[in-house]
Amino acid sequence: MSTELQAELQTAVERRRNFAIISHPDAGKTTLTEKLLLYGGAIHEAGAVKARRSQRHATSDWMAMEQQRGISITSTVLQFEYQNCQINLLDTPGHQDFSEDTYRTLAAADNAVMLIDAAKGLEPQTRKLFEVCKLRSLPIFTFVNKLDRPGRSPLELLDEIEQELGLQTYAVNWPIGMGDLFQGVYDRRSQQIHLFERSQHGSREAIDTAIDLGDPRIESLLEQGLYHQFKDELELIEGAGSELDLEAVHQGKMTPVFFGSAMTNFGVELFLDAFLDYALKPGNHESNQGEIEPTYPEFSGFVFKLQANMDPKHRDRVAFVRVCSGKFEKDMTVNLARTGKTVRLSRPQKLFAQDREVIDEAYPGDVIGLNNPGVFAIGDTIYNGQKLEYEGIPCFSPELFAYLRNPNPSKFKQFRKGVSELREEGAVQIMYSADEAKRDPILAAVGQLQFEVVQFRLQNEYGVETTVEWLPYTVARWVDGGWEALQKVGRIFNTLTVKDSWERPVLLFRNEWNCQQLQSDHPELKLNSIAPVVSGKEPIAL
Repeated sequence: MSTELQAELQTAVERRRNFAIISHPDAGKTTLTEKLLLYGGAIHEAGAVKARRSQRHATSDWMAMEQQRGISITSTVLQFEYQNCQINLLDTPGHQDFSEDTYRTLAAADNAVMLIDAAKGLEPQTRKLFEVCKLRSLPIFTFVNKLDRPGRSPLELLDEIEQELGLQTYAVNWPIGMGDLFQGVYDRRSQQIHLFERSQHGSREAIDTAIDLGDPRIESLLEQGLYHQFKDELELIEGAGSELDLEAVHQGKMTPVFFGSAMTNFGVELFLDAFLDYALKPGNHESNQGEIEPTYPEFSGFVFKLQANMDPKHRDRVAFVRVCSGKFEKDMTVNLARTGKTVRLSRPQKLFAQDREVIDEAYPGDVIGLNNPGVFAIGDTIYNGQKLEYEGIPCFSPELFAYLRNPNPSKFKQFRKGVSELREEGAVQIMYSADEAKRDPILAAVGQLQFEVVQFRLQNEYGVETTVEWLPYTVARWVDGGWEALQKVGRIFNTLTVKDSWERPVLLFRNEWNCQQLQSDHPELKLNSIAPVVSGKEPIAL
């Protein structure tokens, strides 16, 4: 590798920070996302990027159904510059019915920001997504939101994180009061108090008045009781709390905690500044050739998400690729590990929610959008040089199942195309009955809202009305050893045998008890709740 390329890659990696936000619905994730863009200079007024029908919608929630319901359904990528760093923000669905999309997005993230509502503390979806971060040892940064509303005590929230998640905590800043009495935060990095001004409505950057801790004006600016409470709490966390250990942060064992209010922008800039200093830069990725460093000279990356019809006018399909090593250049030809084919990447795009612009180059840590004419699948590795393949992204066990029917035979082609493209992008898992006489696809998903989205999009994007027929099953297990292993067992009761998109046998059970009963009766049969990663095979056509 030339010295120039080595230096270029090293500089690019040093400048990049990449993270995903995880939270329970309604914790304020979309609001925080917009405020980070506001401070990054990517937008000039929160909510003003897309003003549709005179309503202000969040930048990241571009899909029509998201706008109607006010929730995040898809993952999007938002890239912006801040203090000479390039930040790649992987926005994820907040709704628990779309947790699998979040799992896939976390595979492309180097850091995670855990957003917590100060009044509610840790909630079920946050815990679930934390477990995914823990599996990948992702550094986790905690932002405690909605300090301008009544909430639980900061000490209680830190204790909950430590006790329930097993994470050490380090408060980077500390709140003075809460709700109507919220006065501001003390930044332990600069040893300054930042005063909160309630007049701000959050569409523009907050006015930040910072005063040194030793300044004699503090006692006259803060309510006396709150000032003394703050001093007592500060003494407690500085005396009994943990020291900041960046190595523990990078291993996912300690979380830096920030307090603020995304709605009013307060504390967002303090968070961004500290995040740049503390976050993990793009790192190594495990492959079948061992660990690949980001400064490895040959380009490589993997597909973590597919999205159909981001621009409905052009019926496009976009593959989201995380760059892992080397330098990406427009029009380069790469190898696709799964099929052995070569692909020319002629229309690479920088993504900003629904807006896109063509890019000429990208570096490790970046996410690029590639036009996908049916070539890519989720988990695919693309590379140059020596053949390598990154670990695939598994499918998780669905809990709801239904036949998807097309009552209008004249729409069969549109129905087949729509189902195929939505399966490709991972909007829902598609299975088929093992009985060849039953041709209707079976939708398999984590939550009911996924079915509504599939039907909504088939109608909206492909002009196909559909009906669903629910199946009475709640547990899916893939069969280790395939059809051969299943045949050895013989006839199985209280289950439905189906095949997934790669024709692998899947057993559907009415409940967990039925599943355990089968395993007790047939201990030789090995079942998996996570689908094996597929390599070198195309899914079957509808």
